[in-house]
Amino acid sequence: SDKDIFLRLIACVALFVHLNSLGITAVSPWSPQAAKRPVPHFPGPRDPPQEAKWPLPHFPGPRDPPQEAKQPLPHFPGLLDPQQPVVTPHICGVDDVDRVPCGEPGIDAAQCGAINCCFDGQQCYYGRTVTVQCTIDGQFVLVVARDTTLPRLSLDSISLLGGSDAPCSAVDSNADFAIYQFPVTACGTRAMELGGYVVYENKMSSSYEVGVGPLGAITRDSHYELYFQCRYADATVAALAVQLASNNPPMPVAASGPLMVELRLGSGQCVTKGCMQAQAAYTSYYGDADYPVTKVLREPVYVEVRILGRTDPNIALVLGRCWATSSPDPFSIPQWELLVDGCPYQHDSYLTTPIPVDGSSGLQFPSHYKRFVLKMFAFVDHASMAPLQEKVFIHCSTSVCQLTAADSCEPRCSRQRRDVVAAGRKSSHQLTVVSSGEVIFTEKAETVPPELQGNPNLVE
Repeated sequence: SDKDIFLRLIACVALFVHLNSLGITAVSPWSPQAAKRPVPHFPGPRDPPQEAKWPLPHFPGPRDPPQEAKQPLPHFPGLLDPQQPVVTPHICGVDDVDRVPCGEPGIDAAQCGAINCCFDGQQCYYGRTVTVQCTIDGQFVLVVARDTTLPRLSLDSISLLGGSDAPCSAVDSNADFAIYQFPVTACGTRAMELGGYVVYENKMSSSYEVGVGPLGAITRDSHYELYFQCRYADATVAALAVQLASNNPPMPVAASGPLMVELRLGSGQCVTKGCMQAQAAYTSYYGDADYPVTKVLREPVYVEVRILGRTDPNIALVLGRCWATSSPDPFSIPQWELLVDGCPYQHDSYLTTPIPVDGSSGLQFPSHYKRFVLKMFAFVDHASMAPLQEKVFIHCSTSVCQLTAADSCEPRCSRQRRDVVAAGRKSSHQLTVVSSGEVIFTEKAETVPPELQGNPNLVE
């Protein structure tokens, strides 16, 4: 039929994804080669870019209902049963006002799923991921959601192999999505021939902010790299499955200080309305069997240091310096400061926050405890400024202070007072270093059924 002929002429795309900051790596089954011939009825690697013939996805305005999108329907052969459209609750959870229409108006659930979009029973729309489509007239179309990663992507930081200037810049955007459309011969796209197909490949990546300290560098931003390609053969495209490889988690490790001081991480969660997470976190703790503890970038990490085996109410635990390393050795490099003389490290854009421990905590000896919360981060290679897929260990130097009427043993975090008090304590107390088990950053991902692997909408 005419409809079948039309569907066969529409391109299909597959993605290779590399989420560096989330520990996911791409596996590519082919090696680039030089293109040997142009594809019939399609612009070759040396042809000048042509004006797009396929209408763009667009953001609906007040007078532009979502179902009025005029985009033709691409077809993805061999990826999915046409009766089993993709429905992923997290990816498809887009508010009505933020939805970008996908496909021709009036398409059904099977057709919507075939082009890797979401369907709510009435409307086909792009999900909270990166959707890549290829057109028969030689255009890449990318719709990028800021919720593709956690923490969210900065849409303004995205660039292609050819940079971020026109025609490689977004052609439309709102707070939640950015739309790109450009010829497959533009923006640094690489062309090669592979097994009877001509393959066009490009890469999208996001930049990230790096904090540099005297002994190391870190980031709390998601670093996202996505390789995408089209394979053409006689005006049709072959489907290519996605293969992801995750790093195996490292083995747990424990450490303790000789003065019977313990550092542990709170694992409690709020379960009632009005609950304060900073208090609930310390109702339970990770045990040895729970390490390594996995956290998403910028997720709070609740730390507690306590004295063990003492019942004297007139002593107090004092935190000197707290820092993080990428190995169990507290003196290894790189390092990142968390607390300096018990006060938040001021050169961090996400300050570590001390949490007061007083009589309201319900503890028998509140002065024997110190608590603070930090935002999870990843170490960055100082030379290349690339995020490292490494563990994070937390260390604190501690001492015991005698409570008196003149000394509450609490840090004074104004600059001058902090220096004076810290200098006095360093001369009269022996410091003990105590360390945590390992904490690793991870992605927040959903399990992908084997039959749906190869669908780019199933990758966060």
